[in-house]
Amino acid sequence: MSEFLSDLWAFLKHRKKLWLLPIFIFFVLLGGLVVATQQSSLAGFIYTLF
Repeated sequence: MSEFLSDLWAFLKHRKKLWLLPIFIFFVLLGGLVVATQQSSLAGFIYTLF
């Protein structure tokens, strides 16, 4: 996983695509939210936020 992240960082830095970094962070957070809502105790709390 760390090799993937270092390769991704090198790619973004070399290609001057650092503006893509917030998009990747957003997708990771969104994926974490989807995984967190699979548990029944958190599903009701997340539902009230939206």
